[in-house]
Amino acid sequence: MVIPVYDSNPTRRRPYVTWALIAISVLAFLLSPVVRGPILGDPTTAQLCQQQAYFLEYGAVPIELTRNRALDYTVGDAAGPGECFQVAPDYVKRPWLSSITAVFVHGGWAHLLGNMLFLWVFGNNVEDRFGRLKFLLFYLGVGILSTYAYALTRPDAIEPLVGASGAISGVLGAYLLLFPRAKVIGLVTFLFFFPLRLPAWLVLGFYFVLQAVYAYGVGLTGGGAVAYLVHVVGFVLGVAVVLALGRRLRPPPPPPARWAY
Repeated sequence: MVIPVYDSNPTRRRPYVTWALIAISVLAFLLSPVVRGPILGDPTTAQLCQQQAYFLEYGAVPIELTRNRALDYTVGDAAGPGECFQVAPDYVKRPWLSSITAVFVHGGWAHLLGNMLFLWVFGNNVEDRFGRLKFLLFYLGVGILSTYAYALTRPDAIEPLVGASGAISGVLGAYLLLFPRAKVIGLVTFLFFFPLRLPAWLVLGFYFVLQAVYAYGVGLTGGGAVAYLVHVVGFVLGVAVVLALGRRLRPPPPPPARWAY
């Protein structure tokens, strides 16, 4: 796997929307009960119950989305080792809205930092080509559609879906089509995190193939903690949106000036 850390791809406009999306995601995480769990090791049962209640309230639960009806229960205090009480919710949840809030909810530090790194590296250039408002609508729209697509494949599932992976995969798909030859500095994990300068089509193409393989494997086993199908759908939607918009996107910035001797 390649972990991108930088792309040599200039922009003409400050990516305020990308920065705002990162800031909101980080703030939401810092205010969540997830951040109170240990960075290393397992959380206590009480912490697990608090986290699960948080995910049920703000995450996207497939059975809620497909039936457009919130569950009539949530998670309460710890009932014993590894067990939580089931209680009536003290909030009103609108399933369609949870497909948006879930984009800003993350399950742990690694989940948050991984997503925000990809958004930081690739989001600014896509925002530059889309324009700020279109990029915001694109980001949220892809997140919503990929979440509903996943829910339709598991209409009775009650495990909450959280994270910005679908929306960010859409950004990656758009970037691949818009800047296939841009150079990306990435850390190659199987080479002991050795940094290499690689073309975007190779980095992002490999990402998509990897997610598709994982999604197929999860589909065969019928389980998995990571919703790889959301990544695949988001990526495809990102490509489709760029193809649909075509020339209506803003032109790329001119190449940097060179000194003549």
